[in-house]
Amino acid sequence: MKKELSYLETIKAISEVTKYFEGQLEARLSLTKVECPLFVKTSSGLQDALTGVEKGVSFTKGDEKFEVVHSLAKWKRYALGKYEFPMHTGLYTDMKAIRKDEVVDSLHSMFVEQWDWEKVISKEDRTIDFLKETVKSIYKAVRQTSIFVKQKYKFITLDLPKTVYFITSQELEDMYPTKTPKEREEAIVKDKKAVFIIGIGDKLKSGVEHDLRSPDYDDWALDGDLLVYDKVLDKALELTSMGIRVDEKSLVSQLEKSKCLDRLELPYHKMIQKCELPYTIGGGIGKSRILLLLLEKSHIAEVQASSWEDKTLEELKDRKVL
Repeated sequence: MKKELSYLETIKAISEVTKYFEGQLEARLSLTKVECPLFVKTSSGLQDALTGVEKGVSFTKGDEKFEVVHSLAKWKRYALGKYEFPMHTGLYTDMKAIRKDEVVDSLHSMFVEQWDWEKVISKEDRTIDFLKETVKSIYKAVRQTSIFVKQKYKFITLDLPKTVYFITSQELEDMYPTKTPKEREEAIVKDKKAVFIIGIGDKLKSGVEHDLRSPDYDDWALDGDLLVYDKVLDKALELTSMGIRVDEKSLVSQLEKSKCLDRLELPYHKMIQKCELPYTIGGGIGKSRILLLLLEKSHIAEVQASSWEDKTLEELKDRKVL
């Protein structure tokens, strides 16, 4: 019996899985696919600062500086307001980025590609319950796509659980007080198989954050990460980081905690303070991560066409690198 996809079969499968998953996203979240920028003007405040230490790939044109996006977290919210998307509808796009400071391994490369999505919500929707329902919709899209893949390729054995287990980052710390955040993730995901960790960015009772988040897009009380167990890699695999976005109050509070109040003078941040942008929920779904999981691959290079350092290529010499 056949046990794996050939190089050409993998290329075809990537296209098929991508198309099917996008259909699931559109239907379950009421999203429309749009084009997106590869770079933004540095002075706009639209760049995603990630954890605050990564440096964007930049260039100048005349007197103005531009940066290749890290993600489109802020651009999407701006676009939803500019083009007046109706309530509870949104957009998604093929985001491509260069993160030159990334530590390359089986799950990370310098080239990032993800489905960046964003949806208009009401102020009343800014709740944990609404966050959970949105997470469930995304997980159902992933699981339904996995069923599609298994039906097409009979040797695929992935069996995702029917439901997601929800836990807060503080509950997780209380459960495993002597473990690091990443060790806690591994422990809970190996036990529950599909987990959403709620509340990432703020400090826990221990005085340490579960993980770092930029202070000016996700509301740290209303965000989180969706992780599943990848049996090929035997580890927790983060599929998406997402959340309800900051409002005019949480923006200032989080910028103050991060000692970044100077950002309040940027155009994007002024629009949030003046309530000129819609309330939204959004995130980024790792395209290569989804493909890696569903096609049962063991390295991101098998599903992502990127450039690699010589030392990585040496490690991958026996693999089908795209």
